[in-house]
Amino acid sequence: MENRIWHKSYAPQVPPSINYEKVTIPEGLERTALRFPDKVSLIMMGKKLTFSQVNELVNRFANALADLGIKKGDKVAIALPNMPQAVIATYAVFKLGAVVVMHNPLYTERELEYQLNDSDSKLCICFDLLVPRILKLKPKTKLENVIACHLKDYLPFPIKQLFPYIKKEMHREVDPKEGVLDFADLIKKYPAKAVDMDLSFDDLSTLLYTGGTTGVSKGVMLTHKNISVNVQQLKAWIYDANEGQDIIMGIFPFFHSAGFTAIMNQSMYRGLTVPLIPRPEPETILKMVRKHKPNWFPCVPTIYVGILNHPDFAKTDFTSVRGCVSGAAPLALETIREWEKSVGATIIEVYGLSETSPLSHANPWGGKTKVGSVGVPVCDTDCRIVDITDGKKEMPQGESGEIVLFGPQVASGYYKKPKETAESFKDGWFYTGDIGYMDEDGYLFIVDRKKDMIIAGGYNIYPREIDEVLFQHPKIKEACAVGIPDSYRGETVKVFIAPKPGETLTKKEVDDYCRENLAAYKVPKRVEFLEELPKSAIGKVLRRELRDQEIKKMEKKE
Repeated sequence: MENRIWHKSYAPQVPPSINYEKVTIPEGLERTALRFPDKVSLIMMGKKLTFSQVNELVNRFANALADLGIKKGDKVAIALPNMPQAVIATYAVFKLGAVVVMHNPLYTERELEYQLNDSDSKLCICFDLLVPRILKLKPKTKLENVIACHLKDYLPFPIKQLFPYIKKEMHREVDPKEGVLDFADLIKKYPAKAVDMDLSFDDLSTLLYTGGTTGVSKGVMLTHKNISVNVQQLKAWIYDANEGQDIIMGIFPFFHSAGFTAIMNQSMYRGLTVPLIPRPEPETILKMVRKHKPNWFPCVPTIYVGILNHPDFAKTDFTSVRGCVSGAAPLALETIREWEKSVGATIIEVYGLSETSPLSHANPWGGKTKVGSVGVPVCDTDCRIVDITDGKKEMPQGESGEIVLFGPQVASGYYKKPKETAESFKDGWFYTGDIGYMDEDGYLFIVDRKKDMIIAGGYNIYPREIDEVLFQHPKIKEACAVGIPDSYRGETVKVFIAPKPGETLTKKEVDDYCRENLAAYKVPKRVEFLEELPKSAIGKVLRRELRDQEIKKMEKKE
């Protein structure tokens, strides 16, 4: 790659370009299991699985899936929190040459139905509490089988035996009459013999669903190359992680691109131990830090804020932590300063999207960190700031425009969506829709989003999706969701509603309705009723005007 201004900011140990090894992620796990067979890979509430055990379980499950008819190219849906089965299932699907389709287990029926159908998923591996929802959807989709996973299956004795009784709200038995297969039963039934991996570096490996400004989810197509290359870029960037020794916190959910690549796939490739956190709450995380003494601490801004404000923070020793990373949403400057003052470690901000596997930018590890910046492009990654209108003219240094990215980690497009692919992927460059500028050293600063996407607590929320759900309410004439600043979530959702003439509507009715039809993190936290919503000359609701007015009101109050 040609020299770029940002290469001067790299740590001396980091090359501008890498000679990538053509090793797929499942092959990387097999190699790690040979290098560090007895090294602990996953920790689940005290239960430890070594890399050799994980690889053996992957082979067992791959044989089970093959017997169920899963073959190369088939789509397999996985809807699980961070638990061992999420890793085992993902790598079993990989080894068969099938395609992993990651889902947020908090999704509603409507959201899951759309993604299961859009992805052509043939089988769903889900959390036991999700089984009734998936069974209800099965006749409406192409699903042939459902496999249920229990949290208790990989817990230490005696917690495993007591779990169904003391945590009834987190456990559901599977009735054989339901026609649902049990993950643990399948694992016991099948041998650990290695499967023949017929994989090409350019084969499709994963569909990660991302939202769109149209409110329609898009399946980002990631190849084995995309994922492997991004892990190798991360390895070059964080060059001093001790493979076979270091511990990285499993806070980011694996169904999110950051958790998928930076936690799960990196740890399997490099031999890092992951304490799994199925439900990322500050109290649980602090307890895990005290118990496992991690070396790497990646999470979203809301987690940092929650930890700093938790009473257990003062009694938690963070001296084992060498690196803190924040991604998926903007991090407030006061949070960075307070963390650095209390912990003594700087939080390095990073940037990326599902379409870039996801890492494209990071503040240089072992180099200069600029507070407020998401850093510089990682190895073999190019970045341009282009005119928002024509998408071609490069903006002068310091001036804002759309961020466009190029690199081997950039996805091939959106599954079954040629129009959207053509709009966002042009001559190898990915048009992010984010607005930012670069300084004189090539450091990127995110200014805004080209469209109206809301990022709350690290999750991408697409306002039109909320609008469309509200439009279906019999009492609502018009609705418009906007993102407004929030000290904890970064942004939160406020919705403006104009009820139909003669109808009365309460905030509780809106909240109850949204909770039935949207994932919890998409439910509006604030509701305001108006007689009419502001519109343009052609009748388009002025979303940005509503947002700007709300921000002005908030600033006046402050």
